[in-house]
Amino acid sequence: MDKRVDAETMFRLNGRDVRLAPRVGERLSEALRERLGARDVKVGCNAGDCGACTVLVDGAPVCACLMPAQQAAGAEVETLAGLVAREPLAADLARRFEGQGAAQCGICTPGMMVSAVALLREAPRPSEGEVMDALGGVLCRCTGYRKIIDAVMGRAPGAVVDADGHMGAAIEKLDGRVKVTGAERFGDDVATADALVIKVIRSPHAHARFVLGDLDGFATREGVEAVLTASDVPGVNLFGTIPGFVDQPVFAEGVARFRGEAVAAVVGTAEVMAQFDPARFPVEWEVLPDVQGMAEAMADGAPQLHVARAGNVMCGGFVAHGDVGAALERAHVVAEGEFETGFVEHAYIEPEAGFAQVVEGRVEVHACTQAPVMDLDTLEQVLGMERARIRVVPTATGGGFGSKLDVSVQPFLAIAALKTGRPVRITYERTESMQSTTKRHPSRMNVRIGADAEGRISGLRFDGIFNTGAYASWGPTVANRVPVHASGPYAVADYRAEAKGIHTHCPPSGAFRGFGVPQAAVAQESLFDELADRLGIDRLEFRIRNALANGVPTVCGQVFAQGVGIRACLEALRPAWQAERAKAAQVNAGDGPVRRGVGVAAGWYGCGNTSLPNPSTIKAGVRADGRIVLHQGAADIGQGANTVIAQIFATALGVPVSRLDLVGGDTDVTPDAGKTSASRQTFVSGNAARLAGEALRAQILQRVNAGEDAVIVPGEGGVEVREGARAERIELATLETDAEGYVMRVAESYDPPTKPLDANGQGEPYAQFGYAAHLCVLEVDTKLGTVKPVKFVAAHDVGHAVNPLLIEGQVEGGIAQGMGMALMEEYLPGRTENLHDYLIPTVGDMPPVETLIIEEPDAHGPYGAKGLGEHVLIPTAPSVLNAIRDATGVQMRRLPVTPGRLKAAMGEAGHA
Repeated sequence: MDKRVDAETMFRLNGRDVRLAPRVGERLSEALRERLGARDVKVGCNAGDCGACTVLVDGAPVCACLMPAQQAAGAEVETLAGLVAREPLAADLARRFEGQGAAQCGICTPGMMVSAVALLREAPRPSEGEVMDALGGVLCRCTGYRKIIDAVMGRAPGAVVDADGHMGAAIEKLDGRVKVTGAERFGDDVATADALVIKVIRSPHAHARFVLGDLDGFATREGVEAVLTASDVPGVNLFGTIPGFVDQPVFAEGVARFRGEAVAAVVGTAEVMAQFDPARFPVEWEVLPDVQGMAEAMADGAPQLHVARAGNVMCGGFVAHGDVGAALERAHVVAEGEFETGFVEHAYIEPEAGFAQVVEGRVEVHACTQAPVMDLDTLEQVLGMERARIRVVPTATGGGFGSKLDVSVQPFLAIAALKTGRPVRITYERTESMQSTTKRHPSRMNVRIGADAEGRISGLRFDGIFNTGAYASWGPTVANRVPVHASGPYAVADYRAEAKGIHTHCPPSGAFRGFGVPQAAVAQESLFDELADRLGIDRLEFRIRNALANGVPTVCGQVFAQGVGIRACLEALRPAWQAERAKAAQVNAGDGPVRRGVGVAAGWYGCGNTSLPNPSTIKAGVRADGRIVLHQGAADIGQGANTVIAQIFATALGVPVSRLDLVGGDTDVTPDAGKTSASRQTFVSGNAARLAGEALRAQILQRVNAGEDAVIVPGEGGVEVREGARAERIELATLETDAEGYVMRVAESYDPPTKPLDANGQGEPYAQFGYAAHLCVLEVDTKLGTVKPVKFVAAHDVGHAVNPLLIEGQVEGGIAQGMGMALMEEYLPGRTENLHDYLIPTVGDMPPVETLIIEEPDAHGPYGAKGLGEHVLIPTAPSVLNAIRDATGVQMRRLPVTPGRLKAAMGEAGHA
């Protein structure tokens, strides 16, 4: 190829010659995606931090966001889609990724696989260290990396080939193929070529008054199509998630309450917006006093964020049972302490993105989301429009973990599309995403726990405050959920727990995998170790002795007759506990600075809403051509809902999973399966899927008067029902077709049975809990203060394992996030607003994980199944802290445990 460069840049892309005339400094990633249609190249940061955009340039892995397009002149550029289509090595790697479940949400998968291809071309049988080195520049927030390592190394696949794919089968993810070929379409992949671009103007201050200038003159000078402000919101300029706490404006009006809050948006053509500088936007700021710490916010005379919320206290939650004061007085030993955790960023690799257009008078919004019907609810109010005139179509979601429950881009998209009458798109920059979206609540917790001489808990008091930021988001849920869970999965007869959400001039804190329970577990499980040691009782035995059991009341007075699996989880750790402590003793017998520790912790989590309605609806039908269609509205954000719910439905219907066609959560055609949060989808939507499968099965069997044990065999144009020697075929073309094209159709709903909590938090907040116990092995370099996890063993009671492969993936991913929370992750507004200052675990940080699946069937779960996603993160950070204490004797009470903090604490404790 001629390597001469002129105004046109020419190179080879996936084996074909391409030409383009890039702007000066245009990124190769943008040129590939926007000019050449290579949407399999994903952009997560535009700073070379996440590696999602990795492509091969003359065979070498390169972050396409860091390379100017002009520099590709004369080169051979390869992306994931081209590699899988053209190269057997890459195609084989794609199959291995599917077989290991190595792609969860899929947004990092192109970068991972492209980097792996470069390695495998040079080293067909790489070592684990070589794999970690090759993939070290690509971040993943879902998988915990271990399945990716297994896939690249060609280890035996975890997936099995199962003819039916029913409950218990570790089948490959049904949506795995599109993720490993780069065909999956995320929020930034769906816009039409002519879409206008939206850029949001945000406050650079934590608290400020502002005045907007001459917007018409600005629009004329800049050549933009529209400027949006609060005056352009057709309906109510507020959004939120909890009734009574809908308090966040789409666009701030006169006062901004946190750094990153939206005050306006500019809409223009792609060409104009590529040159747009937000500094030219006409706005004047008057900086006001701000409070970012909870103590400051509650102090007399502090600026009040919301007049109706006295003392900046948003709300509180409370649970009391027995007489905790008397119990602590009579306790043989009491452990107490104050614990503190900071903001944690969700750090999903896909920034918020979406597309909207007006079609025949209706606005259609396509965006990454965890809750499409909640998005519809919000848009109905914000737009002041009839619900029937709004359609929400979820794209694939590249990680959510709770933050994508809240709307972000959706109101901007809808308002811009309606005002301009043209298609519009938006993608947040990484800094913008980190400034403006929700975080894990920082906490300050004071806890006292007593125990008798035999090691039985005799009282627990918990008092916690949680920084909910400028607006409520899911703060009320955190405040109410924490007191229910702060006892851990243990029998505590005398208990008092109170939590309060405090407003500050910080980004809103919202849902993040656990809704405050991981913070509470840090305090409770740390003090359990102290109690056990003071009593001379083995730390694992102490937990087993106090574990909840069937028939024993929780702190809310709720009694479960079956399914309380925490004792089984703890017992499952015994072999590893004994073996790893013996190994640690051998390591620590030496004189070096590296000390090994072993820690254990447990957790529980109530699946679904707390004492509130929580329904899901699943629809399914049979078409005249024999297709069986499952309308699956539960957002799959990588956790596997598309696969798990299909497996449950197929089991109930009695047909192979392979016979199902899935339709996602389009609000026009798929009913509400509820939000993907609180580990509810397997339990709640799974039950709705079971009921739908049973109902459709009954319809089919009734048509031929067959019994319950008959076998259904779907085929082209018909369904055959076999019962003993008898076989009858239903000719579907002879049946009447309904308005949706179905000859048979069902829709079934499920809402978990709960009861409200009284003034003391007594009642039945959840129909089921899931249980977990983790063991962590780590090493501490006492000279440097560094911590290196060596191994995790995780026992999880899932009731009935729907898909063991997906369970392992959820466990590994949750452990990675919990490890990050414990050791490195701390969001500081204004300071860590990118992925090189804010650190998350990389492939080199993640140790092996052994997953122990425990099955204590739940009375309400579909075929006994329980939720899982949230549960994994809860015991992880406490197990890390307890292992650090085991190694050093130092109890760390502030997260994250950075090397500097640990080194200082060891110095105070007398370590050299």
